[in-house]
Amino acid sequence: MTALLEYKCPCCGGAIEFDAGSQNLKCPYCDTEFDIDTLKSYGTVLEKDREDSFDWSKSKGSEWTEDETLGMIVYSCKSCGGEIIGDNTTAATSCPFCGNPVVLTGQLSGALKPDLVLPFKLDKNAAKEGLMRHISKKPLLPKVFKDQNHIDEIKGIYVPFWLFDADVKASVRFKATRLRSWSDMKYNYTETQYYSVVRGGSVSFENVPADGSTKMPDDLMQSIEPFDISSAVDFKTAYLAGFFADKYDVSADDCIEIANDRIKKSTSDAFADTVDGYASVTPESSTINLTGKGTRYALLPVWILNTTWNGNKYTFAMNGQTGKFVGNLPIDKKAALRWAISLTPVCTVAVYLISLLLRAMGLI
Repeated sequence: MTALLEYKCPCCGGAIEFDAGSQNLKCPYCDTEFDIDTLKSYGTVLEKDREDSFDWSKSKGSEWTEDETLGMIVYSCKSCGGEIIGDNTTAATSCPFCGNPVVLTGQLSGALKPDLVLPFKLDKNAAKEGLMRHISKKPLLPKVFKDQNHIDEIKGIYVPFWLFDADVKASVRFKATRLRSWSDMKYNYTETQYYSVVRGGSVSFENVPADGSTKMPDDLMQSIEPFDISSAVDFKTAYLAGFFADKYDVSADDCIEIANDRIKKSTSDAFADTVDGYASVTPESSTINLTGKGTRYALLPVWILNTTWNGNKYTFAMNGQTGKFVGNLPIDKKAALRWAISLTPVCTVAVYLISLLLRAMGLI
């Protein structure tokens, strides 16, 4: 049984939501703020059982097919009676009619309940400002995009992540070179010395994140990292009030390979950083053994912005804790051509100087 959980202001009865600025629950009507634990002690949380699943066969109009209703769930808003449509991963949303935030507690119960939640630190205005900063000082961005694009939608979403801890024992071998050059009256000489460099040791990793939602592209979520997981708190549904949230639909087992690949790459990079003093360093072989120490399920804050321009839709994401902003932008082809032409003389001179240097070293 899924329940609708609405947080009501004990002062005016309005629907309250989590405020990123104050890190408290706040009523948008009377501006009263409530500490999450204190509000819980008031007993003002209204938890009401969800009505029986909606019977699509009784709806008017043509009948729904099985494919069309697969995964769709309809709830009734307890404030205005409006229907809230979600899917089987929706954990928090808002009523499209009255705007009241609701948490679908049944979606988070049992084995699906998160261990941690990282509260939003930045609000919707910060997300808008992030977009403006992102598109500013972009010489190849069409000017009309800055003037004519409009934000269709801004959503604060708690995205499900799996956090992995692991111990690593590794041995990595690199091929390295050193160069020595000199010349006499007749010739230029270059001596190349080759080295086999081995690095080994142990590394511990904590809170390596892997996106647990198929709705969020993995590359987009990785682009807004890192998240400071040390600021995460034990999960409470109150943090979801006023935001959207999904439960995971990719299991921890299915995310292990992604996490392991990230851990292995980070280990190799860390060992490579210790090899210095050489002209070149190339990895040759590695043995990396991982031992998993634990897995946690967490909800991490992400702002998603959708903007439309020239008939195309552009999606941006911002880390709701740090403000790191990513997203693709259109390119003014004419401006790009002018920019390339302006660089041609500079590149020509650079190529000429490099060729002279290589000749002097006897490399060409």
